[in-house]
Amino acid sequence: MARRSDDRLDSPKGLRTYFAPRFGAPSDRFGRFTEGVARAMGTPWFLFFLTVFCAVWLTYNVLAPVGWRFDSAALGFTALTLILSLQASYAAPLILLAQNRQDDRDRVQIEQDRQRAERNLADTEYLAREIVALRLAVKDLASKDFIRAELRSLLEELERGQETETVD
Repeated sequence: MARRSDDRLDSPKGLRTYFAPRFGAPSDRFGRFTEGVARAMGTPWFLFFLTVFCAVWLTYNVLAPVGWRFDSAALGFTALTLILSLQASYAAPLILLAQNRQDDRDRVQIEQDRQRAERNLADTEYLAREIVALRLAVKDLASKDFIRAELRSLLEELERGQETETVD
């Protein structure tokens, strides 16, 4: 009998779930579904179609012959109220789940931004130290004017040395 991968001894204990339903690998489909619902409910088109649906419902149940009506205005459109309540009772938790997923993504993004900022700060400090080292090294180097002055003095000494040789 083959052993399941989560029953193996080399897998961490936290990954072995004995009481959870075993429907296969946990997927992110439901999370993506909740985000899709939340995204769709936050659009003007959703509000437009919900308004059109309610207007058609109310118009039909007011203007249709009495035998054809399925929701009574005398009872306050009970079926429409139940449908909208059911939609709201499912929409609220789905939107909250989508917000929780977004909060998790934001938390990860903030952590990555913080790490990136730390790396940038370390790089900036390193470059600042290198610039200071280069400035100190350049300060110790001879400038053009210093080299020219030294060459002139050497040239003058050579000329004086040649003059004294010609006089002797």
